[in-house]
Amino acid sequence: MGGIVYYASLDNDDLSSATIQMGEVELVDVNSIENRATLKVSFLVKNNGDVTVTVPVITFDLFADGSSIGNGTYSTEDVAMPGRAAFYPDAEIPLTTRMTITMSEMNEGVYNKIVSGQPIQYSATGMMTVESAWSIVELDFDTNS
Repeated sequence: MGGIVYYASLDNDDLSSATIQMGEVELVDVNSIENRATLKVSFLVKNNGDVTVTVPVITFDLFADGSSIGNGTYSTEDVAMPGRAAFYPDAEIPLTTRMTITMSEMNEGVYNKIVSGQPIQYSATGMMTVESAWSIVELDFDTNS
């Protein structure tokens, strides 16, 4: 049994070398009655290791011009590993999800900039899960650094 655990841990360095960058954030829909907006959020994930990996989960807090506007999740946990996007060595793939933000007193200025189409600097912090057939790691990330 110990040999299996040891063998599985050999992938950990490759899994830990995966990187994530902020991609595009696109305004998809605005509900001006309920003061809600739907955003399409993309992350560019790169596999810098030597083994093929998948990314089943990305949980993140999204920031617009330095202000937190909400949190979101990209998830393919309900999809079997062979059905997920395969990150071959040196592959970079955009992963996209949607999230809804709501205007509040704290983010009213930023919310109005988003829904009016003004330029915004987006960033995110969070955690990305990377797995191979034998191993899984959770990596914290900050797209500002």
